[in-house]
Amino acid sequence: MPLALLALAVVAFGIGTTEFATMGLLPQIADGIDVSVPQAGNIVSAYALGVVVGAPVLTGIGARIPHKRLLLLLSGLFVIGNVASALAPNFGLLFAARFLAGLPHGALFGVGAVVASRLVAPDRAARAVSKMFLGLTVANIVGVPAGTALGQQFGWRSAYVAVAVIGLVALAALAVFVPHQPRGDQSGIRHELRAMGNKQVVIGLATAVVGFGGFFAVYSYLVPMLTNVTGLSDSSTTLVLALYGVGMTLGTLVAGPLTDRALRPTLYAGIALLTSALVVFYFAVHSTVPALITITFIGAMGALITTPVQMLLMAKAKDAPTMAAASNHSAFNLANAGGAWLGGLAISAGWGWNSPALVGAALGVAGLGLAVMGGVMDRGGRRSEVITSSEAQPEQVTAAQSQSG
Repeated sequence: MPLALLALAVVAFGIGTTEFATMGLLPQIADGIDVSVPQAGNIVSAYALGVVVGAPVLTGIGARIPHKRLLLLLSGLFVIGNVASALAPNFGLLFAARFLAGLPHGALFGVGAVVASRLVAPDRAARAVSKMFLGLTVANIVGVPAGTALGQQFGWRSAYVAVAVIGLVALAALAVFVPHQPRGDQSGIRHELRAMGNKQVVIGLATAVVGFGGFFAVYSYLVPMLTNVTGLSDSSTTLVLALYGVGMTLGTLVAGPLTDRALRPTLYAGIALLTSALVVFYFAVHSTVPALITITFIGAMGALITTPVQMLLMAKAKDAPTMAAASNHSAFNLANAGGAWLGGLAISAGWGWNSPALVGAALGVAGLGLAVMGGVMDRGGRRSEVITSSEAQPEQVTAAQSQSG
């Protein structure tokens, strides 16, 4: 079990590295393919678009494929997308390659979360899922700075080659350590789509889009906030982003046990604390030490929300949780795009570089409202159930998330 979870964490590490290292290499990429930096930035959008499209589409296509085989196929596509990115000779082909690399992102996390939850006892399912997510947070501390440094030293293509190598390592680890998990009689695209129509799944995805939009409203403009308001130098911002990653790692570590103990209260508390931290950051950003402390806390609370949302979607989708779990990552990317857009509107309106923090807080309030509404609607109904058996038989349904009802 620990080695299987480690294999899933390596997948998450590779995904996090390829997603965020691109942002640090945009000047080098722009020079390499002879376009402007803003135009090169469109490849970030191409990756995000691939995530949004690929999560439901690929999980739908693979609805009857056993989970381990599907993980291997998706990991292979991830490797191909990054190799294509490294070899792309011009902007058009690089844009297409980044879209291709993004396609398996959400599906890998969704399938991986379902596999992780079934590797352990029902009352430890959230802890297993959070251990997979640790790979993503560690990528922000180690993988992204290392990938950026590698690309700056040896050319931006080398960063994508390194990510492809990580993907191959993950592929081998998945093949060796992850056990076979048959889909059972309840698998298929029809079951997955029916589960997506559950009101609680819809509200959970809306909570992710709106609530996490607040997180990304600040994250997207963190560097210009720190340089223009706090007064940090450009060279210091990389260290600050790593500090953000440390906060995310700490939040992920506590998210699993808390979610296993009380799913909805963990979700409520995480969003409420994130919202409060964003308000504090609006004022704290003027001073270095308070700003750094608040940044770490924002990262922790943002990561704390991820696991309960993921587990809630899997619980409400019942015996067809894969597409719902994968769509969670489409929701996060929509939150990224929406939060960045709204934060940018606030700056453009002349409200100040720190104004995205208040935009984020407003989105946090709205996200908390959606989460509470889901909880109220759920009260009096059936308690949330997570299917922890790969066969998904009725006698094996376990109320692992009983606190979420």
